[in-house]
Order: sequence, then C-alpha cells, then structure tokens
Amino acid sequence: MTDGPAAGRTAPGPTAPVGEERILLGLNTFGDVGENPDGSPQRHAEVLRQLLEQAELADAVGLHAFGVGEHHRKDYAVSAPEVFLAAAAARTSRIRLGSAVTVLSSDDPIRVFQRFATVDAISNGRAEVMLGRGSFVESFPLFGLDLADYEVLFEEKLELFDKVRAQKPVHWEGRTRPALAGLSVYPPLEHHLLPTWIGVGGTPESVLRCAQYGYPIIFAIIGGQPRAFKPLADLYREAMAKYGHPMQQIATHSPGHVAETDEQAREELFPHWLKLRNKLGAERGWGPAGRGEFDALCSTEGALYVGSPETVAQKVVRLKRNLGVDRFDLKYSNGPLPHAAMMRSIELMGTAVAPRVAELLAS
Repeated sequence: MTDGPAAGRTAPGPTAPVGEERILLGLNTFGDVGENPDGSPQRHAEVLRQLLEQAELADAVGLHAFGVGEHHRKDYAVSAPEVFLAAAAARTSRIRLGSAVTVLSSDDPIRVFQRFATVDAISNGRAEVMLGRGSFVESFPLFGLDLADYEVLFEEKLELFDKVRAQKPVHWEGRTRPALAGLSVYPPLEHHLLPTWIGVGGTPESVLRCAQYGYPIIFAIIGGQPRAFKPLADLYREAMAKYGHPMQQIATHSPGHVAETDEQAREELFPHWLKLRNKLGAERGWGPAGRGEFDALCSTEGALYVGSPETVAQKVVRLKRNLGVDRFDLKYSNGPLPHAAMMRSIELMGTAVAPRVAELLAS
C-alpha cells in the first residue's frame, strides 16, 4: 500500500471558507422521475431534458452551484452525472457544476478525474466533484463488485483519486486494481486542482477521513435537526488543523421546497415527500411516515427547508449561525414533484431567498 494523502496541500480558491457574514447557496437533484397527468412515470429522457432547463434557470437567477447525484435505479434519471454536466456547461455561464455525489466505490478514479477535467475545460473552470459511497448500493452488482469490499473499495479508490488529482505522475498500488508506476493522467486542469468534496452522512470516521485528505466536506442532513451536526463540524475543523491543512468550506445538503407562502409550499410538497419517504422506508425497514413527521421536519429546527422565501431564508441563516457553514445546497427535487413547481422553487431560491439571506447576515 502507499503512504496515504499528501500533507500541506494548498487548496484551490473555489472551496476557501467565505467568512461569518456570507453563505453560498446551491441546488442539487437526483433527477427524480416525476409523473405524467395519468399517473404513469415520466420517461427518463424527458426528466433529463427538464433538468437542463432547471440548471439554466439556476444559473440565470445567480445561484452558486448545481449538482446532480448518481443513481442506478428506475426512480432517478441521472446515472452519468458528467455527461449531463457537460451539456449544462454549454447552456450556463456562471454557476458551478458538480455531482451530488459520484459513487467512487463503484467507479474508476482515473476515469472520474478525466471526465470531470473535461467538464472543467468545457465550462471554463466551473466543475467540482463530490465523492462518496452513496446511500444506495445498486451500482455494486451492476458493475460486478462485491458488497463485502464496501469499505476497502472506497478507501483505496479515494487514495488513488487523490494522487491523480495532484496532476503528477501516479505511483500507487493496492488490492482492488492493478498498480500504477509513474503514469500521467490527462487532460490536466488549466489553472487549479479539481475542487473535490467528500459527502458524509454523519459518522466521525467519515469526517476524519475527509480531513485527512484536506478536502471540503458536505453533510447530508435529511432528518432530525441540523444543529445536531455541530459536533461533527467542529471535529472537522479540529482535524483539519491537526493534519496541517488550510481550512476548507463546510457545506450541508437538505431537501426542501420554496413557494409563495408556507402553506402553499407544504401542501405542494407533502404528497410527493410522503410517496418518496414511504417507498424508501419500505426498502430500508422504516415504519410508515405521516403528516406529523413531515410537519416536524418543516419546523424551525427540522431538516426540511420548506416554506415561503422568508421562512427558508431564516432557516438558512439559523444553519449558518449554529454550524458556521459556508454553503447550503437545497435538494429541490423530491419524488414526483412536478417540473413547474421545481422551476418556481428554483426561481424563488435565487431571486428572493438569496437576497434575504444576505440581508439578514449583514444585519
């Protein structure tokens, strides 16, 4: 085995902390498959075309980032994030484009780097990658991998990716793929190292691994209370200092929906949230959900960012002040929520939530 990540690396500017009076606002989606008027599922191709419209709108209203998550199941349309991002790069001009997340365990780290380096070139330096193990495991049997190797696959592939990302000849050996002895990987990025995040679900071990590599971190907060993640955010800060890395951004991702009023936002989202929640719950052995759980998650301290622009802005500011995060990404797609409702949510996020958040933080 090789000797782990390089220490003391200088991080690229795109992921430097933003300070106490700012927070960056982004969006992400898994390309959730919606429903036609007759209740039948949309075609995946139609969902992907609508996603391009959503990315264009996010760019037009000035949001910071747009991410698409990799899945390999019938209820999500995005299985090749980089292909979509390359198309989005041609139709946007400012917004950062990334994955949310790339399932590194079941991919080739060299090809992941090459594909995102290509997106970076096409987008004039706007690409970023979020690496993770993913909360679904369909990619393992699909690509002929053994779930018994779940941990070692991620650890070794992350180590290899880090060496490729350095844009120097790669020397690496492990047990999950053949060794590399001084080979170079192309294309290189023009002006910086590829901004690389690690997505974590909330374990100290994952936080420490991220800090070991000196990468920015994004917490997936989909239940409970966001303030409960403060010990993990503090652990990341402490570990980054211990490893001698310059501080990077801390981000969170949570589902939500923005509409003109709190009542409208909740009523638009609830049936779609419930359908998705109970579908996943049945797969994972959770009990059925109801309106009480939904309303609790939409409350002031809950993990869903649902409501009017004022309500969502206040909740984002509370997140900033409680956890000190630099960035918040709203998962604006939730089950079969209609395209028109998502477009309005994106529009309000950029034109109403973002300026209100800035105003509140400046006061």
